[in-house]
Amino acid sequence: MRRLVVISSRKSKLIAVSVGALLLTSIHLAATARATLSNQHSAISQGAVTLMPKAPFETDPLAGEQPGGSPAKQAKKIIEDKSPVRLVTPARQRQIVISIPDRKLALLEDGKVLKTYPIAVGARHTPSPDGDFVIVNHAKDPTYRHGDKEIAPGNDNPLGSRWMGLSLKGYGIHGTNVQSSVGKAVSHGCFRMRKQDVEELYTMVQVGDIVTVRRERDPMIAQVFTTPVAPLAANLAVAQNNPGDLQIAASEKATVETTEQ
Repeated sequence: MRRLVVISSRKSKLIAVSVGALLLTSIHLAATARATLSNQHSAISQGAVTLMPKAPFETDPLAGEQPGGSPAKQAKKIIEDKSPVRLVTPARQRQIVISIPDRKLALLEDGKVLKTYPIAVGARHTPSPDGDFVIVNHAKDPTYRHGDKEIAPGNDNPLGSRWMGLSLKGYGIHGTNVQSSVGKAVSHGCFRMRKQDVEELYTMVQVGDIVTVRRERDPMIAQVFTTPVAPLAANLAVAQNNPGDLQIAASEKATVETTEQ
């Protein structure tokens, strides 16, 4: 009986040692697994930040910025892109003012008189219209048409070498084949100019410019035609250096129906 008891005691110790070893191994494995999972989670989190595709971002190449840029610059760019107001350079504002009683035409830019020209206006039975109009078309060497009558460009053309049509159909500013008529009330409603004058004016106005015509000498007319004219040489120099800004491209030859006869 004693022998059996001793054997049983040794087995118990062996079993206890084995169980302890197994427990330690399990604890170590569990700790290792937790550490691995934690590292994997951290790596995934970091990967989500570094590997996430960035949103498209455009920069101004003139500013020399690289794509992306600092967060502050990106935020500024986004705000500017979403802004409904764009900063633009104000376009020049040119206007033609015509005084029927003075039989003169003035070209203004931003309210300043650049140059004045003598013109012919409508005769008493065919008066020129007054009001505010817009230049809606222009032609170089136009073909004249009135009813069934048509005259090709040349010395016999009543429109001369240039035509600037107003928003009132049939009326416009143009040259003439009778230079001596300029300065008189003899036209059929249009405004005639000398050849050199109309060709010069043509290079300085464009479609969309406003034309103001007055039949009376009101305060505005008095101010325009008594104001000293700004030196035109400088303006012409700008026009030659920047033709896209001041000059308009010569249009194709056009047929113009007009009140002139």
